[in-house]
Amino acid sequence: MNMHLRSLLSALILLAATMATWAQPRSIDPALLAKATAGDAASEYRVGLAYATGDGVEQDLAQAAAWYRKAAVQGLAAAQLSLGVLYDHGMGVPQDYEAAAAWYQKAALQGVAEAQFNLGSFYERGVGVPQDYTQAADLYRRAAVQGNASAQFNLALLYDNGQGVGRDYAQAAIWYNKAAEQGVARAQYNLGSMYAQGQGVPQSYAEAYFWLALATANWSGSHQEQAAKARENVAARLSPFELTAAQQRAQKWIAEHRK
Repeated sequence: MNMHLRSLLSALILLAATMATWAQPRSIDPALLAKATAGDAASEYRVGLAYATGDGVEQDLAQAAAWYRKAAVQGLAAAQLSLGVLYDHGMGVPQDYEAAAAWYQKAALQGVAEAQFNLGSFYERGVGVPQDYTQAADLYRRAAVQGNASAQFNLALLYDNGQGVGRDYAQAAIWYNKAAEQGVARAQYNLGSMYAQGQGVPQSYAEAYFWLALATANWSGSHQEQAAKARENVAARLSPFELTAAQQRAQKWIAEHRK
């Protein structure tokens, strides 16, 4: 799914900000390289990150993979996740979903939300591991409670469809809401639809309009047209006062979050 791919592709670049506690080097200075060569896991990871991003050196994903591996085998979760991403996409190493799953698993067991989400997606799709919706739901939940928006959305979908968990529209609405608050357009659309139908939440056309308006603003192309049509269908059920209030609320949310 697009969200999963976007999450995986961004993980490598975002890792320093979200996972590492060490500052990124502007170049691979001799002191850092000496520590990495001596086997310091944090330094090995930083050297790998420099090669992955081309920070101070020419980008070299094969070198990045080699340095990540050194840190990963020592148990450094950030390196395990990064190495999993490289195997997932065949960057610097041959594409190998089973290897990616193995490294995601190691990082996931250390509580890394991104790894939990990625591995959950593997289980949901049967990539690198046998398809298992129950495992996917468990991994998504672990990442979701840490605030991972993609995991929150995917967990909501599983509840919505009754995959790996009992179908529970109330739970689906809860997790859609959490992802929607973080700006996930599809979650906003699904939540708006649930409010329009009173599915898992009390029926409220005002709430439906609000979330559908956000989805319309955040989507583009045919998805935007779909959301806009649903929004206008709901708008027809509101009084002028209710519609104005819902529009103002949506405009305020959009302005605040775009800042």
